Amino acid sequence: MGAVPPDIASSELRRPIERALLVQQHAIAAIREALYAAEDVYREEHRESGTAVRLLNGSDVIRAALQQAREACEHELLTAKPGGTRPLDNLARALPNDLVLLSRGVKQRTLYQHTVRTHGPTLAYIEKVTTAGAEIRTLDELFDRLIIYDRRIAFIPDPLLDVSTAALVIEHPAIVHYLATVFDHAWQRAEPVSITPEQIRPPLMTDETRRAVLRLMVEGHTDAAISKRLGISTRTVSTHIRKASEALNSRSRAQLAYLLAKSELLDDVVL
Repeated sequence: MGAVPPDIASSELRRPIERALLVQQHAIAAIREALYAAEDVYREEHRESGTAVRLLNGSDVIRAALQQAREACEHELLTAKPGGTRPLDNLARALPNDLVLLSRGVKQRTLYQHTVRTHGPTLAYIEKVTTAGAEIRTLDELFDRLIIYDRRIAFIPDPLLDVSTAALVIEHPAIVHYLATVFDHAWQRAEPVSITPEQIRPPLMTDETRRAVLRLMVEGHTDAAISKRLGISTRTVSTHIRKASEALNSRSRAQLAYLLAKSELLDDVVL
């Protein structure tokens, strides 16, 4: 057997190695393509779930997000504003924004607590927006602050953080639908606000507030807790309790709670 030329020997030796390298390159390319596809799916799912509920930090960030949602709103704005009367600067800031939405044909419904019916600045705001087409109703108790645009995006406070500088924006359809349903149920129970020239608070408002105060007292809440839940002062809470005590001739808070719990006064009789 003669000697094999070096170039032929080199080719024969390289061939299996090159073949193995080619197979590995194809495998690497297939893996890379699969990972790219998986990454696309991950990014899409992360994008959808990541924006379903987002935390907004900072009052400027919250205002910017609200403005963006407001500008995109086309059909309906639902708001719940607990806590009684509203600060004057909040009313001044909200009025032009609400009037712009109303002028665009956006339906607006707002829930307050009964105490706004005796607050002049809030009534002046209500008069302006209701004249432009908004609807306002009040309840004795109200859930936390809520804003919903077009039943598509909702804003609520984060109960674990400072409500003045943190908020949650929700775009998950099922959660937004649930929040809108909660609002609708409360709206059905609420009393419409109609501004009259003399603007006299209907007796019903006082009666409902007193029943709410007494019901919470029977449940064991302190005056401070009742005040916070109903958006009224602790002095007003004490006044309602005192008048009920006088009407029932009770000598102590415990006796009053006992008499109320055994009776139907909270449901049927105005004290």
